[in-house]
Amino acid sequence: MSYLQKVREQNPLIHNITNVVVTNFTANGLLALGASPFMAYAHEEVADVAAMAGAVMLNMGTLDEYTVQSILLAGQSANRAGVPVVFDPVGAGATAYRTDSARRISEQVKVDFLRGNVAEIANVAGAEWNIRGVDAGAGEGDRTQLARQAAEQLGSIVIVTGQEDIITDGQATLTVANGHPLLTKVTGAGCLLSSVVAAFAAAAGGREHWLQAAAEALAFYGIAAEMAAERTEGQGTGSFQVEFINQLSLLTPEQVQQRARIEPL
Repeated sequence: MSYLQKVREQNPLIHNITNVVVTNFTANGLLALGASPFMAYAHEEVADVAAMAGAVMLNMGTLDEYTVQSILLAGQSANRAGVPVVFDPVGAGATAYRTDSARRISEQVKVDFLRGNVAEIANVAGAEWNIRGVDAGAGEGDRTQLARQAAEQLGSIVIVTGQEDIITDGQATLTVANGHPLLTKVTGAGCLLSSVVAAFAAAAGGREHWLQAAAEALAFYGIAAEMAAERTEGQGTGSFQVEFINQLSLLTPEQVQQRARIEPL
């Protein structure tokens, strides 16, 4: 059985602490996929919500100290409850505060999945890589080796997204070549992807399945973008965004199997 089918059968509750720019898009994307989104930020309840969730996605896109505390409370509660944690360190490296916050979170929360662009991952792991705003800038280095080193250092599955995605636990490494450039024109596409990874992790059935589940999540997401682009060619990014949500709900496990470009390294 595919992990996509498991998500749709189980309808896992995904606790999202995410940024104000993408909350609606994230919730609609998870609903389209077949998961159940829960957005909770208050210090008084985040630990309770995290403990009862199927997975927790922590995103520091719009950052302040209240949000950092919410992330720490939720992440630590998820750790105690054995709930998988996905961390999206948006903009790590762009400012000292973001970098320090990302490293503080990764030190105080056991992060099961770290997902970001190469610059964000590098800056969480203490390596040097340029960043422009929340987008990866120019840099020199081996993305695969960086991902493996970060995975070993943090004890996490590291997902470096880009033209070709890299997923590694430090030992086994997979690449995913699905996707479409129009995803870079939709605000929150990366943030939603982190929540989709959380949904697949929640439904995977155990830690030993997480690497493959993450790879299928990225392939599924990329294929949905490819199909949305095919169906809205020449119509612009607004039409693409709507059709992308459609494809998250319409894409079948069989289509994912046929079109997935997942390769081991």
